[in-house]
Amino acid sequence: MLDELRPDAVLVELPNDVEPALRWVGDVGLVPPVALLGWVVAEPSRAAFAPLTTFSPEWQAISWANEHRVAVHAIDLPLAVTLARTGGRDELVAADAPPDPIRDLAAAAGDPDPERWWEDVIEHRGDGAPAFDAVAEAMAAARRGTIASVTETQREAHMRRAIRAARRNGHETIVVICGAWHVPAIDVEAAGCPSASTDAATLRGLAKVKTGVAWVPWTHRRLAAASGYGAGVESPGWYRHMFEHPGDDGVARFFVDAARLVRDRGGAASPDELIAGTRLATSLAAMRGRPRVGLAEVLDAADAVTGGLRLIRRELVIGDAIGSVPDSAPQVPLARDVTKLQKSARIPVSAEARTVEIDLRTSIGRRKSQLLHRLVALGVGWGVVVDGRGSSGTFRETWEVCWDPDLSIRLIERAGYGTTLDAAATARLMERTNAASGIAELVGVIEQALFAELSTAVEPGVDRLARVAAADPDVGQLLDAMPPLATALRYGDVRGTDATSLRQVVDGLVVRILAGLREATRSLDDDAAAVMTERLSAFQGALAVLDHPARKVALPNALAELATGRGGHGLVQGRATRLLHDAGAWPVERVERRLSQALTGGTSPATGAAFVEGFLAGSGSVLVHDTDLLGALDAWVSSMAPDAFDAVLVLMRRTFGAFDAAERRQLMAVLMGLGAERTGGFGDDVDPGRAMAVLATVRRMFGLAEVAR
Repeated sequence: MLDELRPDAVLVELPNDVEPALRWVGDVGLVPPVALLGWVVAEPSRAAFAPLTTFSPEWQAISWANEHRVAVHAIDLPLAVTLARTGGRDELVAADAPPDPIRDLAAAAGDPDPERWWEDVIEHRGDGAPAFDAVAEAMAAARRGTIASVTETQREAHMRRAIRAARRNGHETIVVICGAWHVPAIDVEAAGCPSASTDAATLRGLAKVKTGVAWVPWTHRRLAAASGYGAGVESPGWYRHMFEHPGDDGVARFFVDAARLVRDRGGAASPDELIAGTRLATSLAAMRGRPRVGLAEVLDAADAVTGGLRLIRRELVIGDAIGSVPDSAPQVPLARDVTKLQKSARIPVSAEARTVEIDLRTSIGRRKSQLLHRLVALGVGWGVVVDGRGSSGTFRETWEVCWDPDLSIRLIERAGYGTTLDAAATARLMERTNAASGIAELVGVIEQALFAELSTAVEPGVDRLARVAAADPDVGQLLDAMPPLATALRYGDVRGTDATSLRQVVDGLVVRILAGLREATRSLDDDAAAVMTERLSAFQGALAVLDHPARKVALPNALAELATGRGGHGLVQGRATRLLHDAGAWPVERVERRLSQALTGGTSPATGAAFVEGFLAGSGSVLVHDTDLLGALDAWVSSMAPDAFDAVLVLMRRTFGAFDAAERRQLMAVLMGLGAERTGGFGDDVDPGRAMAVLATVRRMFGLAEVAR
């Protein structure tokens, strides 16, 4: 129709103040789906999107006008007015939107599906100008008897004023691209149309705010009506496909794409099935009296022939397309820097969640990790660390990344922290450091700064942590701080980060914890004792991660005091004994002796059961490999009086129920043969030369020095 009419002005229903950004439509770097993002400069969280994709009428009209050097004007109510009256973030839809005229017309025609009715009556016929006239007439009928809202009245007044202004500027052939609902209201030549003075009065004195506008990538998933976008379409992937392949071969091409998708996911789809699917869809359309094959026929045929309907709906009917924005288009400086870093790190921006494995020993791996961690520090969660092959203490990281358009708003909200990601993330972490009220919060900030390699933010955090820790008498909080601090230090070692000052603070915390451990474990109830046992295990693990010298002497001495001291809770005593056993600080004979003491007749059954629960700590491997310990425990259980056994049964079931099924089977096998002569183990015929070769290889894998033979 544009080629036929050859207008000298194209007016589109978009906010008036986004007009300068429209000149980028048609630029090779601006790839739909994209959206115009507008925000209140003083309050970036108040923002709105105007999404556009290839088959959007506005996109097609603007592209045509820019290609033919025809004037383009945005004629809807400005964002400055719209955002002045709204308090939240949403797509550009009137707060009190008009009724759904397409649904009403479809219902009048006896079709409960408005999308299908519109396709059959308009999209599939291609009648050109008569279709536009018919739509205008239908909308005029649909509007009769309705009362326009205040917002709708103002929007249409603004559109009429823009049309009159285009005429005054000498444009003779004017095309207006707008929602069909507005057509009868913006015909300035129609009888009963409000006058220019009436429209001016309607728009006079409207509140305004200062706004910014930028192009941002959008996604097909956000275009889908199910995403909550009020003006969305249910099947953006399907409509893009049919827009790009409008001929009779569009359905066949869709089945080819579906077959490729099914095969890529490990399914089967033969050429015969594609032919059958295409024929079946055509037959269904004829049986249902439709002028052309629609989505319903395609999906029914695909379900009958190829299967994989859920996959086809997700990947092809909706789709995972995401747009891109050129560097020259309007963007906030922070967003521009993030885009540049994304390209440098070679992490594609995708609306589909995907896993990214990072090797920190490579330069590209460092860039990827740095970018993702800095975005997390800034509060822009493009990716999250997930369980994978590695952990934060190794050379590997596993991330799951997924870009959502709302992250563009988050970047604008954070733009006040700095124009680059480095500066902005640093400023935000320093702000959090100053606002932190406790040790755990400070440790979290320091951890993020180390992971993101933001050394400028590390030192202030470490200094404040030292001051807060020195004034905090709660040993429990100090214990809670140790695992993340150990991880942060280990992570810094992996990446070569200088964390000398943090290591000094950690050394001070270790001294304070060991000095106050005995007092912190006195007079604990059952719940507090359970928490303390986990803290003790985590503390020993943290010292092991750091290979801290305290784990050699100071920690075993403190644990021995907890294991043997009077008045301690059985859970804590049992866990301390187990930690001493696992670390090899106590010989097996001493561990057996301590367990026997806890299970003597002079000790209450409840205390003995608590000791056993703390000692076994969810793992029965120690009993599988040490029949003397198992024998002592078995003798204690067997010697209980019925009342005492009933009293501790729940505790014992909880303890042994936490073991793996394999451990329970092994324990039963040992108990069935308890007293039988034990074998001498395995590996008596190991070749020392071959064993040393294996050890040398393992040491090289861990980067350890060779040991002289």
